[in-house]
Amino acid sequence: MSDAVDTIVLIHGLWMTPRSWESWEERYQSRGYTVLAPAWPGLEGGVEALRHDPTPLRKLDLAKVVARYEQIIRALEGTPIVVGHSIGGTVVQLLLNRGLGACGVGVASATLKGVPDLPLSTLRSSLPVLGRPFNRGRATGLSARQFHYAFANTLSRQHSDELYERQHVPAANAVLFDVAFANLHRRPTASVDFRKPGRAPLLFIAFENDHIVPSKASRHNAERYDASTAIVAFKAFPGRPHFPAVRGWEEVADFALAWATANAMPNGPLTEPSPMPVTSPKGALHIL
Repeated sequence: MSDAVDTIVLIHGLWMTPRSWESWEERYQSRGYTVLAPAWPGLEGGVEALRHDPTPLRKLDLAKVVARYEQIIRALEGTPIVVGHSIGGTVVQLLLNRGLGACGVGVASATLKGVPDLPLSTLRSSLPVLGRPFNRGRATGLSARQFHYAFANTLSRQHSDELYERQHVPAANAVLFDVAFANLHRRPTASVDFRKPGRAPLLFIAFENDHIVPSKASRHNAERYDASTAIVAFKAFPGRPHFPAVRGWEEVADFALAWATANAMPNGPLTEPSPMPVTSPKGALHIL
């Protein structure tokens, strides 16, 4: 492990808190890394508090979430590896676009403006929020049945219900609106320069049975970066749902860390375009 890249920042997704990373955090810490798993602004109280009073979630939008993590990363002494799940993966892409992070990993990453995929399973998973046009300024939870379909569809209902009780919080609806409808706006928060040459390396990890971000949507997101000379890779894992810590999660976590440490830029991304390609020319998406 490079002394220059010894910190990992984990970014959780919608309907989740940093608790969703507890297994990954412990594993990476056991490898000697400093691991930070900050909550989105307003979510610091944790699962039980937010279920009791979701008011802080109503004040959030995507711009505020990204600003929180930008502030955290800029305050660090070194340049970290940044790993995000679901909409946390969208945040990772936005941070790398701002020149932050030695490397980024999007685990079942939500998409950005320019990626048109909005599959039926995504719409069904998001319907409790997106199905009501005046929902933007509210906080909406999932039922246990809806959670099973969206996050844990490969698990038994009993196991899913256990995850639901430990992990689920209402959604910050405005954040989901910002991501889901990015293609309808001229200058949404959820947009990047896909062709940017000096961006840090970026890995997309997809799950075969993911209902929220199907593997095909994740691959299309990765392919949008193909015109850039910066490193981008895609890896799909079979038989997994959207939740990042189901049985066998160690394989995913270890792959993400191995790829990130092998490709990280210890001094951060290039501030000026490199005179030589960072990787191969256009058409350089690595399918792993």
